[in-house]
Amino acid sequence: MNFLKNMLAALVALIIFSVVGFFIILGVFSALSAEKPVEVEANSVLHLKLDRPIDEVEQQNPLEELFPVAPEILGLVQVKEAIAKAKSDDNIKGIYLDAPILMAGIATVEELRQALIDFKSEGKFVVSYGEFYTEGAYYLASVADKIYLHPEGSLEINGLAANLAFFKGMFDKLEIEPQVFRVGDFKSAVEPFIREDMSEENRTQLRSLLNSVNDQMMSNMAKSRNMSLEQVQEISSKMLVRNPQDAKELAMVDDLLYLDQVKDQLKELVGTGEEDELEMISYSNYRKSYSSYKSSRNKVAVIVASGDIVPGKGDMDNVGSDKFAKEIRKARENDDIKAIVMRINSPGGSFIASDVMWRELKLASEVKPVIASMSDVAASGGYYLAMACDTIMAQPNTITGSIGIFSIIFNAQGFLNNKLGVTTDEVATGEISTLYTMSRPLSEEQKRIIQKDTDEGYETFVTKAAEGRGMSVDDIKAIASGRVWSGLQALDNGLIDQLGGIDDAIALAAEKAGVADDYKVRYYPEKKPFLEQLLSDLEGEAKTKFMKEELSDLYPYLRQYEKVKNLRGLQARLPFELRLE
Repeated sequence: MNFLKNMLAALVALIIFSVVGFFIILGVFSALSAEKPVEVEANSVLHLKLDRPIDEVEQQNPLEELFPVAPEILGLVQVKEAIAKAKSDDNIKGIYLDAPILMAGIATVEELRQALIDFKSEGKFVVSYGEFYTEGAYYLASVADKIYLHPEGSLEINGLAANLAFFKGMFDKLEIEPQVFRVGDFKSAVEPFIREDMSEENRTQLRSLLNSVNDQMMSNMAKSRNMSLEQVQEISSKMLVRNPQDAKELAMVDDLLYLDQVKDQLKELVGTGEEDELEMISYSNYRKSYSSYKSSRNKVAVIVASGDIVPGKGDMDNVGSDKFAKEIRKARENDDIKAIVMRINSPGGSFIASDVMWRELKLASEVKPVIASMSDVAASGGYYLAMACDTIMAQPNTITGSIGIFSIIFNAQGFLNNKLGVTTDEVATGEISTLYTMSRPLSEEQKRIIQKDTDEGYETFVTKAAEGRGMSVDDIKAIASGRVWSGLQALDNGLIDQLGGIDDAIALAAEKAGVADDYKVRYYPEKKPFLEQLLSDLEGEAKTKFMKEELSDLYPYLRQYEKVKNLRGLQARLPFELRLE
């Protein structure tokens, strides 16, 4: 019996060792192959195919080459770096922009747009082509010298809209009562649980936000297309582009072509003969043609906080306060790091977790420059982080503000009793021992206690915001109450200092630290070791893929439910699920 057990254990160990060894060898070969430089031919065109989700920093899927389990994430930093390298590369004559859908937030699109405008400043061309264009994709494509559309394609130019889901009817049927505690007329994160439609306050702030972002997009598109703002606004508001011919007649595209015809146009631009092959290099291959390494003892640390703010370590998809507080502390204590850029792309989350990181940012700002760089969203808890920094920068279409907090406790007594047949009873040592129970309604005294905690949390938020912005508490309260603003509006009301992207924030940080002529950039948190990342990706991707296949269109609601489960304690969170694309 022992012999069989030992043999089985040895067999299992051998299998595990073989699998692990295979992946280690795979990692070594991948690393070696990645080191091979790619030669860029003369008169080449960079094929910028943006067909995958774009996040802040690129995270390579370890299995991408062998097993395409899930789409690789493109990094905004790496894409912009490639565009900047191509600008100074004599072998690159132009960019072929291939981004019909563009899975990115509107502020991310703005950064890419500015990078392409900078690329064109060297006299190089940008040509865009698509079988169809979404609103965000066209906004990026509008900077191109030529925009081509498939003769049977489509172009979406009809303005922005926000569509919110409300769950009150569902809770009523399930006999679950959301007990809500909030501060601020505009703190509408709880509205989906207690209403069947938007409040007037929420409708007001959404309309204002969408108009601000849309006006800025229309203005930039008009400038790029050499059209009047009124023309573009009319085309958008009335959706005058209904088919490809409309797009051409209204000058939203330059011509209706097939792909082979577009390639002929590219050949003409680079001076290649009709019978010769067009030298096109992909984004992934182009990245292998250069090194981004820079030698310097002076570092600017960019700490990328992307996702919901949660207590503890968190994971790859959120901002865990313990992990990020540690990263900020390490950056503060590292003498080689001369400045810190806090890159924020978060709708907020846990109030206490936000405050934990705020404290570390505050301590860091006392010894070295700390710049906040807002991405698509830096609202509520995301803004809480920014207000501890020396300078706050955002894009004109960044979603920010939302200074306010709330808490919510679900009374599931009716659901338990009437739907499941479950009853509860309790014994307690004190009058308030069951403060956060879900098995019965809260007493009036319990409600007063929780509301008082919420009020005090709000006062803490606005007081620290006032301190960080050099404003009075009353002035902050006038623009707080949970209201969201665009970056352009936030600049006007004093919530941010200036407009700009991640590169602008890094340059400002280096300048303030006195190392503008000699520094290198490092991004944190650093990537996990290959094998650890591989196993983590396998587990996460398998789970996500399974849930998406099983739930299909209901999958987004599962994600919303998972977030609801984490609404513990005071929340500093954006008042709605909103991503402008």
